[in-house]
Amino acid sequence: MGTATSAPTVPPPPRRAVISADALDDLLAALRAAGFRPVGPTVGAGAIVLDELASAADLPHGRGSATAPGSYRLTERGDRAVFGHSAGPQSWKRFLHPARRRLLTADRDPRTGETSLRADAEIPVPYAFVGVRPCDLAAIKILNRALRRAPEGDRGPFIVTVECTEPGAACFCASAGTGPGCADRIGDFDLALLETDDENGHRFLVTVGSERGDAVLDAVPRDPVPDGMLEAARAAVAAAAGRMGRALPPTDLRVLLARSADAGHWADVADRCLACGNCTMVCPTCFCTSVEDTTDLTGDHAERWESWDSCFDIDFSYLHGGSVRTSTRSRYRQWLTHKFGTWHDQFGTSGCVGCGRCVAWCPVGIDVTAELAALDAEAATESGDAR
Repeated sequence: MGTATSAPTVPPPPRRAVISADALDDLLAALRAAGFRPVGPTVGAGAIVLDELASAADLPHGRGSATAPGSYRLTERGDRAVFGHSAGPQSWKRFLHPARRRLLTADRDPRTGETSLRADAEIPVPYAFVGVRPCDLAAIKILNRALRRAPEGDRGPFIVTVECTEPGAACFCASAGTGPGCADRIGDFDLALLETDDENGHRFLVTVGSERGDAVLDAVPRDPVPDGMLEAARAAVAAAAGRMGRALPPTDLRVLLARSADAGHWADVADRCLACGNCTMVCPTCFCTSVEDTTDLTGDHAERWESWDSCFDIDFSYLHGGSVRTSTRSRYRQWLTHKFGTWHDQFGTSGCVGCGRCVAWCPVGIDVTAELAALDAEAATESGDAR
């Protein structure tokens, strides 16, 4: 007699609703009432930057961005879009992994010579991240894994994602496997927004991704989802994947980079690269740091500080006797090989989410997708394969 098997349980569809653009203020108020500090995109220093949001008026209404290798410009869209821009120079890393933080303080009593040490406790700030792009949603998970943080669940930042329907010219998240589209990643976000502005008004389709997201949405004026809106939203996200400005070469990058240590193309990159480290500073997943001890003039007070560092810094690989990577060629190769290759060995994923920040904010316009394609072409030429 056979054994009866039960059908797999199909999770219920997530809760969805529609809110007006005016209800963004209600959303921010609901987040504050729940104990969160909303931060999100706003305009500052000629770019889209991340800062605390006092009201929805702080969001970049009607502003877009034009990106290209070595180029970023704010634009006027001519419409009311709130999230109609691509990634700016800052990522959510600045809140999750601050650029500089004190680790400990040491004080010596000049009379007794006794020394006391005090570690600086990390006091988590209850942030609400408003306007997280699909690529940055993936970057938050990757960064937390690299920092060996336990899953935060409801203790982590409240995440309001924004579906991407207008990728920038420097974006390549589709080929990186991180977007567009985040509403199906239930559990990775609390609320997901998709912005529409048509004859039916300026609205947001909201998808609930967690219990606390459900509770916050209950405090916001909302309407049911009209017929056809969900299907149109899905089509808009799917269409965005075909409008990426760039793409990674369709090959196993881990294998390619492992076999390309002596490729001649590294010298070509080194002739252009300034080793400035801009790409690592704007990258949402680069996590390297250095530690520095400082003392006051008396020698009785000392502090230990952790600061962002970069593998492009010649002293980053300094060991007894000197630096390991003395050439720009070797440092660029280390960064690219780690990001797309050995990151898999360490953390199980690629370290790149395809946000395009490193392309736009490179002073000399080095494009990682073009450099990987050049390495792939060189490898194909050497092996005799036609590409």
